[in-house]
Formats: sequence, C-alpha cells, structure tokens
Amino acid sequence: MKPAGDELRPIGGGEATAGYPPPEQLIDVRRVDRPDAVVVDVDGAVDVLTAPRLRTVLVAALDSPGERPVVVDLTRVRFFGSPGLQVLAESAREASTRAGFQPLRLAVDSNRPVLRPIELTGFDAILALYSDVEEAVRGTSPG
Repeated sequence: MKPAGDELRPIGGGEATAGYPPPEQLIDVRRVDRPDAVVVDVDGAVDVLTAPRLRTVLVAALDSPGERPVVVDLTRVRFFGSPGLQVLAESAREASTRAGFQPLRLAVDSNRPVLRPIELTGFDAILALYSDVEEAVRGTSPG
C-alpha cells in the first residue's frame, strides 16, 4: 500500500487524491445569464485545486454572444490564493481582446480574503472593482 504522502495533488482537474476533498466540495461556481450581464457567482475557496473550474466558467462567459459585461461575484469567497489572481488577470486580458470590449467587473464588497491579495499585488489598478453585483452590472461607482 502506497502512503498518501506519495500521491500528487491534481492541478487543473483529475481525480481527488487521498487527504484532499474533491474541488466541487471546495467551490461552487455558476454562471447566470441576465439580459444586462453575464454573472459568474463564486462561493467557497479559490486555490490551486479550484481555480481551473473558475477559469472554465469565465472562458465560457467571455464567449457568450452580445456585448454584455461579465461580472464576477466574489463576495462569498472565503479564501483567494494566487491561482485565483492569475485566472482574473488572464480573464481581464482576454476580455480586452474581445469585440465590443467590456472590462471584466468584480463584485468584491469589503471581502478581505479577496480584496487584500488584489490590493497587495496592485491588481486593483487593472481590475474593475465594485461593492456589489448591481453596481458592477451598471459599471458605476457608488455615490
């Protein structure tokens, strides 16, 4: 019998290994098509195991027809690691190359596990941050 420590954690999919729950238990990512936006709702932890699921949903959202903005709701994320930052940066860059360009919009409210890494890396200068989904859909700051 091989000890659990000899098994590798899957990156980008595959089966869960001993000692690690399947990614679907760590994150819930769903796409909501609205007339005024495509909303990607994220609940849970965004890390090396779950970031590929977020990326898959974001790619599909960016491929949606029309010129609706893509809004990522991160207000219920409890952990946000560097793989999540990479997915957001890549998705924001990809959004900028699409016809009818609309910047990727993030609803982060004051969610410290999400906001802190974004601010520390300087990504707040390149990502459009909003306090809630409705504000992000409108593309306006409060006030």
